[in-house]
Amino acid sequence: MKFNNYIYICVALLLVACKNEPYEEIPGQTAGEFQKVLLDFEVPTNFPSLVYDMEANPPTETGFELGRRLFYEGRLASDNVVACGFCHIQEFAFTHHTHIISHGVDGALGSRNAQPLHNLAYQNEFNWDGAAIHLDTQPIIPITNEVEMNETFTNIIAKLQAHPDYPRLFREAFENGEINSENILKALSQFLVMMTSSNSKYDKFRRNEGNVSLTANETQGMELFNQKCASCHAGELFTDQSYRNNGLAIDPQYNDIGRARVTGFPADNYKFKVPNLRNIEVTFPYMHDGRFATLEDVLEHYRSGVNDTENIDSIFLQTDGTLGIPMTDEEKARIIDFLKTLTDTDFIFDQRFSEF
Repeated sequence: MKFNNYIYICVALLLVACKNEPYEEIPGQTAGEFQKVLLDFEVPTNFPSLVYDMEANPPTETGFELGRRLFYEGRLASDNVVACGFCHIQEFAFTHHTHIISHGVDGALGSRNAQPLHNLAYQNEFNWDGAAIHLDTQPIIPITNEVEMNETFTNIIAKLQAHPDYPRLFREAFENGEINSENILKALSQFLVMMTSSNSKYDKFRRNEGNVSLTANETQGMELFNQKCASCHAGELFTDQSYRNNGLAIDPQYNDIGRARVTGFPADNYKFKVPNLRNIEVTFPYMHDGRFATLEDVLEHYRSGVNDTENIDSIFLQTDGTLGIPMTDEEKARIIDFLKTLTDTDFIFDQRFSEF
């Protein structure tokens, strides 16, 4: 087993074991009495199969509501301010425009750009380097990271226990009614797995819904995208979920080695998870360190800015020895036209996921 993944799994198991005693039940109210009100979850017809085990942690009305509250709850951070929703803002598809890299408690700076949050139930691993191998354990990383939320679950549990609402919310959401690390993480997952973004113009076109059709420019862009981009940004998730080096110049300030931080293998140096491209129009800045402000910048990198860095993916090495993906200015514009069809305003403005 990979060493860093082993550490995260051990931490997760220890946190789950640290449970507090269940609260005394309110007269007339049984712990978990609302648990069986399941939320309707449907896999879109153009989507792949689920990865997340819905039977092990089925989203319920009360579990989802608890997860929503926790997602926007500053008490999960040591400063009682930096909630998950601080860096994952809904109108930007749960990314953060005002910071190129993440800003944590007391203004601490990370080294990576906040990733969008959608279609997580279909993903195998999480974070730019795949450090989290299960959605239920992924929040452990930002919550305990000293440059993000910098908190312990022991402190979080104590703060939630003292809150006027959370004891009741946990009783309603879970059979044992306990405020513990396991239930905190499961509630967050119940909220996150419901974040399905599948109602863009592209999706409606793919499913033949409402007589939606792509314009000539968008159709041409889709064809070009399939020729030049889809080998990595594959399928309906627009990512093959692999780790690749796309020829970015190494930033000496961070010298972020990417996937190798998890595996320890030199062959994984400077490889990062291929991001999904849904809602890409609103998730700028781009790349793991937010170095590109626009989609035009991104495509220009692939056309003329690819560097022959260590472990560069062979897709960027042309048969004549040149680097990059050939494309004209018009082809760049058409690809961007297509990428904008992946914007799902229904998801971006869905009140179920908002703070209030």
